[in-house]
Amino acid sequence: MRVKRLLRHPVTWGVLALGAVALGVALYLFQPWRLFTTVEVNEALPVAAASPGPEATGQGEPAEPAEPARATETAQDQEPKVIATGTFISHEHETEGRARVLELSDGSRVLRIEDLNTSDGPDLRVWLSDQPVKKGNAGWFNLDDGKHLELGDLKGNKGNANYAIPAGADLDSLKSVTIWCKRFSVSFGAAALT
Repeated sequence: MRVKRLLRHPVTWGVLALGAVALGVALYLFQPWRLFTTVEVNEALPVAAASPGPEATGQGEPAEPAEPARATETAQDQEPKVIATGTFISHEHETEGRARVLELSDGSRVLRIEDLNTSDGPDLRVWLSDQPVKKGNAGWFNLDDGKHLELGDLKGNKGNANYAIPAGADLDSLKSVTIWCKRFSVSFGAAALT
């Protein structure tokens, strides 16, 4: 009898409505189902963009190549040059893997994250930062204190992925990489680049 009376009271309906709204907001913000999801990506090692083929002369025939390809060019000449490397440490979530900054034969630079294993989460980004990587709770929040450069959304929480680094990026000052949760302003894990 008391339950029926309680359910008829307008305050009860107000509390239930507020509870439903709060639950909806919490589900949107925290996305707890991501604790059980995995996005695996396995991109190949990056290579420089191929040079364009022979250009048309305007008369329907291809132009003569300016110079034949050099036979001395080997696969090793095409291998990216390693500029910096680092190993991820865990912050907010358990994180493992390696980061390498590579320079391709055309001069472009790429951040390659290899063997990444971290939690999936809401609004995860890949950042380069000028802040030092700190262990433990001290490192969770400091990587957005100074200058940082967002390279894009995290492509997957497991595997190998490549992120283009803009030509003007100052890699002399951006000496760390982080998997950054933009929604909660916290680092899942980070690596110092040396």
